[in-house]
Amino acid sequence: MDKILEYDSKEASSKYEVFMSSLKNKKGGELILLFLQIIKEKKMKIANQKWRNYKGKVFDESIENIVTNAIVKEQKAGYRLKVCVGSDSQAHKSHIEYATAIVVLREGKGGFMFLRNQQGTKQIPIKERMLKEVSMSVEVAYAICQILNTYNVGLEVHADINTDTKFQSNVALKDAMGYILGMGFEFKAKPYAFASSSCADKVV
Repeated sequence: MDKILEYDSKEASSKYEVFMSSLKNKKGGELILLFLQIIKEKKMKIANQKWRNYKGKVFDESIENIVTNAIVKEQKAGYRLKVCVGSDSQAHKSHIEYATAIVVLREGKGGFMFLRNQQGTKQIPIKERMLKEVSMSVEVAYAICQILNTYNVGLEVHADINTDTKFQSNVALKDAMGYILGMGFEFKAKPYAFASSSCADKVV
């Protein structure tokens, strides 16, 4: 199990505070630019992160290498592919459990996924938790998008957020959609966000 979400420096922590403040103030453009800056500077890191497949095999390499190797193997076998990235979370008394799934779909032939679990110690409001899930998915999508472009593989980012206003998660829909689309990724919410609601959901 991966450990606590960490930030590499006081500067990164400060930027994250501004990032969350921008969410609350609905400064969409500033939010996107700020998060891009955090990623590009590589100030935000996750301690001891490990990816695994659904059977539990752990990979001791970067997600970029994992995805590249998978795509090369699958395309060599003749499959057309699409990748969907999504995250989910579950609040417990002592912590919040997060999971991110990278789902590789073979056109008409099923698929497989890579998974990562993380823990956060701070209890946060539902909207902030939904947007934290989205930021985790965007971080991963950003890391692999150039690889997918190189191999002509489509990419979707899924948010575990309901489009029905009767559900609590709906409070984050507008910000999540603007954030993901603003980053240039295709956006899916429930009931079409299976990478979040069906795949990542299985391991939180």
